[in-house]
Amino acid sequence: MAVSSSSILSPLHYNFNFDNKKLAFLSTNPLVFSISSKPTKTNREAGGGLTAEDKKVLRERYGFDPNEYISETKTRRRKELQRKGKGKEVVPEEEAKPPRTTHKLLQVLGGKAKRKKLLSPKGMDVRPMMEVVKGAAFDILQVAGGCPASLRPGRWLDLYSGTGSVGIEAISRGCSEVHFVEMDPWVVSNVLRPNLEWTGFLDVSVIHPVRVETFLEQADRLVGSNGPFDYISITPPYTQVDYGTLMAQISQSAIVGEDTFVVVEYPLRTDMLDSCGCLVKIKDRRFGRTHLAIYGPKWAQKKRKSEQTLQNTAQKV
Repeated sequence: MAVSSSSILSPLHYNFNFDNKKLAFLSTNPLVFSISSKPTKTNREAGGGLTAEDKKVLRERYGFDPNEYISETKTRRRKELQRKGKGKEVVPEEEAKPPRTTHKLLQVLGGKAKRKKLLSPKGMDVRPMMEVVKGAAFDILQVAGGCPASLRPGRWLDLYSGTGSVGIEAISRGCSEVHFVEMDPWVVSNVLRPNLEWTGFLDVSVIHPVRVETFLEQADRLVGSNGPFDYISITPPYTQVDYGTLMAQISQSAIVGEDTFVVVEYPLRTDMLDSCGCLVKIKDRRFGRTHLAIYGPKWAQKKRKSEQTLQNTAQKV
């Protein structure tokens, strides 16, 4: 067999120069070599290369594990891509939330703590009742209760209390005791309690750091033997409650009695019933996108109607 002495290209892309003795050895050990009398460009130089399947077959012929090279290659390639930022998308860690802070924008509107400033959180996570709404609510309650200058003495329940501005207003205007229901521990320790200490009302206050739903379910145990409350304020976050379900739960609870007044702040386009258990709606007012409904005993409704009749008569005279 006549063979020219030229470069031999192996599938591993190495060029070898062999003499006749070495060729005789290769004839007894048949491996796949490409022999040509012309200079040959390697696959890599030609822009090609062995496929993964070819490399796998070649490794099997030489007695190596065919899968080892593939797994090592994939691992190496993945590490290179990750170093270059082209690998799997790295999920960024959540940015730390800025610390919550407070400011003094609220104030007590009437009573013995009038004009005292109250803390409230910055931002929209806690939304206190607007002062114009709060002022109107207490004016209506005082007139409906027969004491235009102050509230009738009694116990107040402030649901979704937040800053405590409604309950504090109640104490300032004559209530003897207020129960605050607020589930946010940061608000309780950094806003509600400091406000009660600042106004001097901490001794006549009870803080319940639980969800409103939990409080209503356990009302008999939490309230004790004192019976229903005289006043209840409900100022929930608008989008996080179902008003129909909430009002049904309150009307069936032991916290409501025949002489209870219930103040409800609710958003526009919310249907509110004309009654809350044994109580009737005595007032419903709108303040922009905020509505205020007040439920009370039937005698308060009759008293209000008689007062309106007297006012109309006096105007005519």
